[in-house]
Amino acid sequence: MLVVLLVIIAIVVILIAAVWGTYNSLVKLDERVNEAWSDITVQLKYRADLIPNLVETVKGYAKHEKTAFDDVTKARSAVMSAKSVNGAAEAERSLQSALSHLFAIAEAYPDLKANTNYLQLQTQLQDVEDKIQAARRFYNAGAKELNTKIKLFPSNLINQLVGHFKPRDYFEVPEAEQTQLEQAPTVKFDK
Repeated sequence: MLVVLLVIIAIVVILIAAVWGTYNSLVKLDERVNEAWSDITVQLKYRADLIPNLVETVKGYAKHEKTAFDDVTKARSAVMSAKSVNGAAEAERSLQSALSHLFAIAEAYPDLKANTNYLQLQTQLQDVEDKIQAARRFYNAGAKELNTKIKLFPSNLINQLVGHFKPRDYFEVPEAEQTQLEQAPTVKFDK
């Protein structure tokens, strides 16, 4: 009788330890994804803080390009007010497009392209863009790990019991842009 009781106690202790360990690993993954999202928002905020300086610098040279400046300002606001991964990704696409237009305008002004302040802002912006890309990759890796863990046995059972952990969306490139990325660029040289 004592042996049966000890076996039952051992089984219960092992089950409790397994549930405890699995739950804690889910919490760690969830927090890692939260941290990764926080890193993205910090970088987006830093970039958003740089953009007004960039716009003002370009504005000094290209006063008649008001539409481009307004587009950048609206897109910047949309990025700052995005509340979800999908919302941020959509706002990011708009901002990238607006910034591309702004840089295209700047190309038409040789004095602006030689301006030290403009060059410094452009370098800082490129550095932030690289950091945003790295933060996105880190976030997506964490989201993948969490999403996988939520679906795998026995964590899926534990998650069903607590109902706390939700799958995370990936920060993805839209389908239309993926098609463009998959096509090899055409290189032509003028003779």
